[in-house]
Amino acid sequence: MSDRTYLEWPFFEERHRGMQVELEAWAAAHIDGHPHGDLDDACRALVRKLGADGWLRYMVGGTAYGGRFDKIDTRAVCLLRETLARHSGLADFALGMQGLGSGAITLHGTDAQKRQYLTEVAAGRAIPAFALSEPDSGSDVAAMACSARRDGKDYVLDGEKTWISNGGIADFYVVFARTGEAPGARGLSAFIVEANLPGFEIAERIDVIAPHPLARLRFSGCRVPAANLLGEPGQGFKVAMQTLDIFRTSVAAAALGFARRALDEGLRRATTRDMFGKKLADFQITQAKLAQMATHVDTAALLTYRAAWMRDQGKNITGAAAMAKMTSTETAQQVIDAAVQLWGGCGVVSEHPVERLYREIRALRIYEGATEVQQLIIARQTLSAYEQEQAA
Repeated sequence: MSDRTYLEWPFFEERHRGMQVELEAWAAAHIDGHPHGDLDDACRALVRKLGADGWLRYMVGGTAYGGRFDKIDTRAVCLLRETLARHSGLADFALGMQGLGSGAITLHGTDAQKRQYLTEVAAGRAIPAFALSEPDSGSDVAAMACSARRDGKDYVLDGEKTWISNGGIADFYVVFARTGEAPGARGLSAFIVEANLPGFEIAERIDVIAPHPLARLRFSGCRVPAANLLGEPGQGFKVAMQTLDIFRTSVAAAALGFARRALDEGLRRATTRDMFGKKLADFQITQAKLAQMATHVDTAALLTYRAAWMRDQGKNITGAAAMAKMTSTETAQQVIDAAVQLWGGCGVVSEHPVERLYREIRALRIYEGATEVQQLIIARQTLSAYEQEQAA
């Protein structure tokens, strides 16, 4: 890695710097950028290894439940994802989904729920998933159709979820469903649904350009104990958004990791490639490209770690997280595309580092809120702040 100076920024404390250096050495020794064999098995193996070596402890909150700290340290989560993403998209995915899948339990779970599920997640013995999106309800959460009705000591779930990461390998799912306390987003609730419950099935496995476990889920009269309700009835939207505020920022960090790797690969190519009696880096057109790439990386890093720092200070980060996610994913796409161009024909050869990055980055501009949704969030936050200022 060519640049570590960002670790000196005031967003970080010594524990963050020490953790990143330790993780960098661990990843270099243990992470294979070319996972072989069955994808599901590779993902399970990564989760077990990350858990056994203590890295998943950062993804849950509460030392009593296996967490590294009493609360999730957002800066630590982002540094973890950025560092792993530079080495392997699948390793970043394995770590990130442990956090997203269990984040709602960290934030809103009862003591019993935390003891049962978080300890297993932190140790890498259980794989969670976050089940929010539906075939006709992605970014528009209020249009959710999956339903849950109370029946005695249970809730009965009916409906479908899709684009669910860890779908097919998860041991339990945090599922959001309409319980009807109020119209729209105010009538949703969250449930912990174990994968072996009758009435739950994997309806379809989904293949995407950057492979990771992904599935469509189906619930048909699936009875979930009322004790598995997360938070209060009707608070599902709040549960989902608070979880996404943490892990949307970490998506920005993963994109940043991809962009840093692409910049490094671009620099390696530019300084070693001979062309017309010079190095590629000697040409001004190449220098201009590298300058844009480096600026994009630092812009993304500043917004990402500002949002992470703000959350760790207890501030509302809905707008800041949206800015970080939008900017980091969009600029990473540009940095990676530039790296492919610098590598020329080699850059589009299957499994070349920049070719893998090109496939990895595309989904990040869509999941956990597409760029267009982030734009709406930022605009609403900006307008609201302006109107409040004018009314004061």
